[in-house]
Amino acid sequence: MQFPSPPVTSAPDEARANTGIIALCMVITVIEGFNMIVYGSVVPLLLTDTTLHVTDEQTGLIGGFLYIGAILGSVVSPALAERIGRKRVLILAVGLFAFGALLTGISVSAMMLGIARFVTGFGVGGSLTTAMTVARNCAPSRRASLVVTITMAGIPLGGVIASLVAIPVLPAFGWRAMFFIGGGTALAILTAVAVMTIPANTPQELAGRQWSSRRKLTTLFGGKGALIAAVIALCAIANMVAWQGLNVWATQAMVARGYSLGTALLFTFTLTGAAVAGSFLSAWAADRRGCALVAVLTAACTLAGLLGMLALPPSIVTTTSCIALMGIGGHSTMNLIHTTTADIYPLPVRATALGWSNGTSFIGAFLGPVIGGAAVASGGAQGLFTAFGAAAAICLVAVFVLYLTDRASNSKAADAISDGSPAGEPSVGVKAST
Repeated sequence: MQFPSPPVTSAPDEARANTGIIALCMVITVIEGFNMIVYGSVVPLLLTDTTLHVTDEQTGLIGGFLYIGAILGSVVSPALAERIGRKRVLILAVGLFAFGALLTGISVSAMMLGIARFVTGFGVGGSLTTAMTVARNCAPSRRASLVVTITMAGIPLGGVIASLVAIPVLPAFGWRAMFFIGGGTALAILTAVAVMTIPANTPQELAGRQWSSRRKLTTLFGGKGALIAAVIALCAIANMVAWQGLNVWATQAMVARGYSLGTALLFTFTLTGAAVAGSFLSAWAADRRGCALVAVLTAACTLAGLLGMLALPPSIVTTTSCIALMGIGGHSTMNLIHTTTADIYPLPVRATALGWSNGTSFIGAFLGPVIGGAAVASGGAQGLFTAFGAAAAICLVAVFVLYLTDRASNSKAADAISDGSPAGEPSVGVKAST
């Protein structure tokens, strides 16, 4: 099928404009990461706040509310973007999670705190899915996977910033100040989002307009596509149970092991800092060896780190090493699941497929803090690492199956999975060029 050609523009001007848009998308994900991961840094103070009166289980559940909102935001945003445009969706989503962060800072009850985190999550889910799609659409085809991975690296980078800011801010100003900082920063970036121009006629946008929503869903979930979608969901859910559960509970687990709050925050910094380094390292490796294969290796890193926390004698060196492995593996695996998903599905379905991988990842991100809260309440830090170790093991097996699926789609690129795909159009499992 031939799609209309986009308006002709100067290549250098277009490249500069697209680089600026990709950079802005990464800044958005940095702020998202701050507002998502900051919650884990303040958990020890929430548990001692006499205004809130929250238990371990309630704290985990409240942490999970953000991801319920994110599930809805990631599912709604692709369809809404088709109607009003991705720029308007970004403005609405960034504004929403800024409001949610500020509301979190003034919360005076567990219920209000939960509602505020849900609102934050709805905005984060919408802006993350949209920013990732915009960044990939603006990238050259040969660098698309690298751009997605670098854009997603903004999330742990935001977590690193949250950990560093928390060290001086929490003792001096308390936990509420962290959310005021996060919300204020999000409001500040709204101006840049409002003035940016997102290309509306990229090949991805043009291809997406040719297919109805029903056809996209049929391609995504019909025939063997449904099996691939299920594998992607299992990968995303299992990985995020461990990764986001660690983001929320790592600080408290280290305090429970006898470390001071300051030292525990440094361990959290190691977790998110390793995630940033791992994102760039895995992007470099994926460009050369393939996203799915590298995802198997990063998933193994997560499992190795968690097993090390359970089996090795506790010390600063072993704990730091294990936490670094978890950081490298947890976030990088999710990045690579997203990029593999975008590669497997045909061009017109790509945004919908990314919405699926994002949405299911947020299911795991909701379950992680809840499971972590129950594990800490029943078994302390050891219970926490045991529960997340089981999730990491499931993730490793599922990612290996995804790797086999991706390899099969490479070797049988002409074999259409979706019976409804017209001749000449890519179908699920076919590597369509961008």
